[in-house]
Amino acid sequence: MTRMPRITGKKVVSALKRSGYTVVRITGSHHHLYKQGSNLVTVPVHSGEILSPLVLKSILDQAGLSVEQLIDLL
Repeated sequence: MTRMPRITGKKVVSALKRSGYTVVRITGSHHHLYKQGSNLVTVPVHSGEILSPLVLKSILDQAGLSVEQLIDLL
């Protein structure tokens, strides 16, 4: 199994956009992304802070992506 990458919320948003998600709204520092036929995914984007592995795992579960798929999108 591949290790969870240490990345920022901004990079996660970019990767999700490449996989077909679009930003539907931004509430404070939380970006909400949606893809037709999928769940709403919320990503915290705090200036330069790296997401914890648990938060990143939760985002990937919401998006239905694996760690390998995320790495390919980066």
